[in-house]
Amino acid sequence: MIASADGRGMAELAALLADGTRAGMCLALLDGRAWTAGELARRAGVAPSTASDHLTRLVRGGLLVEQRQGRHRYLRLAGPAVAQLIEDLAGHAPAAPTPPGSLRAATANASLAYARTCYDHLAGRLGVLMYDALLAERRLDRSSGLALTPDGWAWVAGLGLPVDVLRAARRPVIRDCLDWTERRPHLAGALGAALCRRFTELGWISQRPGRAVRLTPTGRPGLAKALAIPEHTLDPPVTPPPTCGRA
Repeated sequence: MIASADGRGMAELAALLADGTRAGMCLALLDGRAWTAGELARRAGVAPSTASDHLTRLVRGGLLVEQRQGRHRYLRLAGPAVAQLIEDLAGHAPAAPTPPGSLRAATANASLAYARTCYDHLAGRLGVLMYDALLAERRLDRSSGLALTPDGWAWVAGLGLPVDVLRAARRPVIRDCLDWTERRPHLAGALGAALCRRFTELGWISQRPGRAVRLTPTGRPGLAKALAIPEHTLDPPVTPPPTCGRA
């Protein structure tokens, strides 16, 4: 259904994501992991039977794929194109009108906004900073469609990434993806995924529970040097105090 350009196909796809429960499940799966149907039911706050019906519709619509293992039904997004669709839609959605009511919720939201995974690449403020830095250093060029420059390919090789493998990737080497918290593009595609893996291998970033990503003490100077930006630009924003909900 994702590849369909016909009006009926678009309407069917929109109907799949028009339900808040199904949309929430797809957003949860942006962490790139496979979730059980029970985990997604608890995340959505619905009964297992209700979740099963929703998940079956998403699988039949081509947004999710499933795998059976024993008694468990595991589900994940159908691929990077679906992940980008979900993230792009989230980027166009209105901001939540109600601020978090506890310090824990505010901290969790701030962590996600600062750095998170969008399926298999970096998103949030950190992902946008990387995108902007590569443009500023002319490692990326947007003059005739987003592409790596010769300097960009040299930078990729200098990080220890396999250039030949990236060039031969079945998915686009580089794409931009509208960030739903920053409302600006971050880096996706095969390169975005490879950079996320490489930064993890180098110990520069680590995955927190859920989708949030932490920049490590060694990652701060390492990433700043790699991107040719001052270290202080990598500082996370200060978490705002929670509101009590009273005037």
